[in-house]
Amino acid sequence: MSDPFSSSMLRIEQPRRGPFAKSRYKVMDGDGTVVAIAAPAEGQGRAEAMRGIVPGKSNLDARAVMLTTLDGNPLFIVEKQQGRDYTEILGPKEDAVGSFVTERVGRRYVLYDGEGTLIGAVEVDVPRNNFAVHDTDGTKVAHVRKKWAGIATHLLTTADKYEAEIFDPVPEPLRSMAVMTAIVMDMNLHEAKEIT
Repeated sequence: MSDPFSSSMLRIEQPRRGPFAKSRYKVMDGDGTVVAIAAPAEGQGRAEAMRGIVPGKSNLDARAVMLTTLDGNPLFIVEKQQGRDYTEILGPKEDAVGSFVTERVGRRYVLYDGEGTLIGAVEVDVPRNNFAVHDTDGTKVAHVRKKWAGIATHLLTTADKYEAEIFDPVPEPLRSMAVMTAIVMDMNLHEAKEIT
């Protein structure tokens, strides 16, 4: 199977649903072709347990989404743990690919590979709409931007739209982590729809 995220430009979108809808995303390449979809990862331990306890959702809730190809082949699991401190990216066999660890909430996240080695960081602007992904040398390897859809869309639906530009070549697993940045930042900072 070829890499569905091989495009240097990707769009990540949530469908328009009510504010308490579960996390869903679609990933499109630069031409607008859907290359992957994400839906709640049922039975994913803490994340599933929290969905049963807490009505609605908050940026502090634990939850997980599974990304698959259109024909259902698993790609990644994004598992956000309780709070905003730690989000893990797992491979299709639930092997650790990497993690996003909060250094400064809403401003800086450090990236580790699956073995716990530092591989980069994500710098966030003040409105939390631009996410610069850097390697350990400080070189910018990707830029993720959240697009503003208007106040009604922002407050009343789950519809968020992101664009990810990858400045190839970027080595793995940093490249995959850069692609996952939109979903991770949405789950950590934007999913509960507060005005920020």
